[in-house]
Amino acid sequence: MHDIRAVRADPAAFDAAMARRGLSPVAAAILALDADRRAATTAAQEKQARRNALAREIGQGKRTGADTSALEAEATALRADMEGLEARAAELDAAIKAQLEALPNILDAAVPDGPDETANVVLRQFGEPRPMNFPARQHFELGEALGMMDFATAAKLAGTRFVVLRGKLARLERALGQFMLDLHTQEHGYTEMSVPYLVNAASAYGTGQLPKFEEDLFKTTDGRYLIPTAEVPLTNTVAGDILAERALPLRLTALSDCYRSEAGSAGRDTRGMLRQHQFRKVELVSITHPDQSIEEHERMTRCAETVLERLGLSYRRVVLSSGDTGFTSTRTFDLEVWLPGQEAWREISSCSNCRDFQARRMNARFRGGADGKTVGFVHTLNGSGVAVGRALIAVMETYQQADGSIAVPDVLRPYLGGMDVIAAS
Repeated sequence: MHDIRAVRADPAAFDAAMARRGLSPVAAAILALDADRRAATTAAQEKQARRNALAREIGQGKRTGADTSALEAEATALRADMEGLEARAAELDAAIKAQLEALPNILDAAVPDGPDETANVVLRQFGEPRPMNFPARQHFELGEALGMMDFATAAKLAGTRFVVLRGKLARLERALGQFMLDLHTQEHGYTEMSVPYLVNAASAYGTGQLPKFEEDLFKTTDGRYLIPTAEVPLTNTVAGDILAERALPLRLTALSDCYRSEAGSAGRDTRGMLRQHQFRKVELVSITHPDQSIEEHERMTRCAETVLERLGLSYRRVVLSSGDTGFTSTRTFDLEVWLPGQEAWREISSCSNCRDFQARRMNARFRGGADGKTVGFVHTLNGSGVAVGRALIAVMETYQQADGSIAVPDVLRPYLGGMDVIAAS
């Protein structure tokens, strides 16, 4: 959400920021509505002042027995006029809010310009893809051959874009989530949370899913939404709060199921687990002082990278271009893991700094400053730490062996009772 004062202060700069997002100039239209609203508000205030003066005159007249009918008629007319102006101001205020809430966050100056993912910039790479002296198979080929990854049964139960995991693969998925939570809570200082998977519309609005992206969500019959990521409930834990500056930063994490309609993704990644309606993810959320968010963005991304490094997976860090950066983000780093079966880099984590964009929507503030009383908006950040399903895919494809079995990375063996290989029974 944008501050109307920023639009007033420099409309040209605001339009330039939106142009980086591929949007046409909007400041003039917003400011025209704002001018009408302010005029209506001023006129209402002037009429209220006149009504107050009339009330005094009417009171004095009644005490002296004077005829106040003309004054009362004027007061009645003023009240009707004032109510009309207030209604007009409220209508204009709603129109301004509707325009502002539909506009994406202002991009950081360091974000590269470009129309889409083709303009993303690789910043660095960790490790080299493991050489294989046999034809690499994709995860679904491996999983189905092991008898532990079942898409047919999932389709019978729920339809396409679901999977049933069995036996050792189900345990491996659980181990990945536990490993990530332990790492982030024990070494990275995050507080583990267990959060609702259903949220109200106010929560979905606060993190930017509503109203613009409602088609991407699953909505229940009572008007709630299944979470697309634990970012939604985690970030909204501070909605409407005024936090003490000394309490910042707050670092929160949760392992949750996530639900996405995948609207507009027909025909993409139809085989396997890469793009599903339900998947698991370990989410990282930070609530920070405005001066800390850039540093926190780097820290959060390193936390996610550490997961991949401990698992022995080759990955690269990518900064998203202006045309690929999400609606609420000012700057995003994606981590892309190498999948030998696909012979491609695929996203496994996305870490974003939203600055005060979400905080304004959810009215999340802090009290601090030299006087200890100054109130400002916090900055919010979110990232995948990491997507469990995609980590499972990456481990399966990276650690596959010629006989179709899967070696277990060292760091996961304690979570699997010492198991070092997953093979067909």
